[in-house]
Amino acid sequence: MYSMKNWSGYLKWTPSDVYLPNTENEIQEVVLKALNAKKKVRIIGSGHSFTPLSLTDDFLVSLDNYQGIIDVDKEKLTATVKAGTKLHLLNDLLFEHGLAMPNMGDINQQSIAGAISTGTHGTGTAFGNISTQISKIKFVNGKGEIVSCSETDKPELFKAAQVSLGTLGIITEITLKCVPTYKLELIIDKERLDTVLENYQELNKRYRNFEFYWFPNTPYVMLKLVNLTNDEPDKSSFSSYVQEMVLENYTFKIACEVSKVFPSLTRKISGIAADTIGKHRKVNHSHKVFITPRLVRFNEMEYNIPVEAYREVKKDIVNWINKHNRTVLFPLENRFVQGDDIYLSPAYQRDSAYIAAHVYNKKEPTKYFRALEEIFLAYNGRPHWGKMNTLTYDLAQKKYPMFDAFTKLRAEQDPDQIFLSDYLKTLFIGY
Repeated sequence: MYSMKNWSGYLKWTPSDVYLPNTENEIQEVVLKALNAKKKVRIIGSGHSFTPLSLTDDFLVSLDNYQGIIDVDKEKLTATVKAGTKLHLLNDLLFEHGLAMPNMGDINQQSIAGAISTGTHGTGTAFGNISTQISKIKFVNGKGEIVSCSETDKPELFKAAQVSLGTLGIITEITLKCVPTYKLELIIDKERLDTVLENYQELNKRYRNFEFYWFPNTPYVMLKLVNLTNDEPDKSSFSSYVQEMVLENYTFKIACEVSKVFPSLTRKISGIAADTIGKHRKVNHSHKVFITPRLVRFNEMEYNIPVEAYREVKKDIVNWINKHNRTVLFPLENRFVQGDDIYLSPAYQRDSAYIAAHVYNKKEPTKYFRALEEIFLAYNGRPHWGKMNTLTYDLAQKKYPMFDAFTKLRAEQDPDQIFLSDYLKTLFIGY
């Protein structure tokens, strides 16, 4: 038995066997072994999911030994990569070929397969989630078969595989639609929340990538405003180190510890944190700008809502937190994403806003998350699949128009349900 835990330490489990295959054939062999032994199989990337997607008492597969670029087509601007490739390695390798991902989130520790399988996203109304950046997927299904699908070959299966929670099989290869390398200018600034809520649509038009963090129980937010630039990348600077490491990590870690020991001080600490926001500029290649170091561990819940409902949802969230929150210090992250046509994407058929709530990993998050989740669900919210939520089969079926089409395709690819853990059965079967 092996002792496992996710990044935040909230989830712990003991699979009977852990496999680290080096080739696609070895991945296929694990699936066939599980079939013969009537065992379940789950897959783990970097453990950055806060839902029990990787939990199993049987076989756990890690693709940490299966990383790298397989092929690059510079004319078509595509790159085929091994599914276990971590995003930080992927971006460095693409950069060597003069290529980049069109958009990213702010963490680069996940595997590319884990990122697309859970619907991971960045921000920017001209961009969908990371799954919209792929044109072909290859996986080993629950019958031990190697299956390929793309935008033109088995397109319905492809739409299911783009966000699949690892329930169709083990993804082995992903073909990415890339762009030539580009540079970005990031501006960090302070603003009042009411001003941002009044002007967020204009900010989305003015900036390639716009997001903001609201400090709970204060009237202030930290803005992150990003546009293309031709300026030369910054050299490493003391100001960047102070912003990214001292203020956003080391100092914030101390603040979280004080809040944990003295919860009555939480609101005051939040106000002090908001007061420390200063203007900061950073210029670098895209993959160096998108990423923010995250040394303070947390648990997270994030919901997608229709963008037209955003202002009302945000007002309800702010009202609840200002009235009831006494112990949560983490800012709430607000991002915006273009709609898509991926069956289980939270942004399916709607331009969307995402609101993410975080709780320091040494504090219990359940009560806080459930209160906010009630608000999200009241506005037809859909959760990020890798973030904590209480979605069940009945609710998922109501919220995703293509849910039944997905489950049918899923059953065809995995008739013996070897990729369905107890948690995933509650989502895709109902028991």
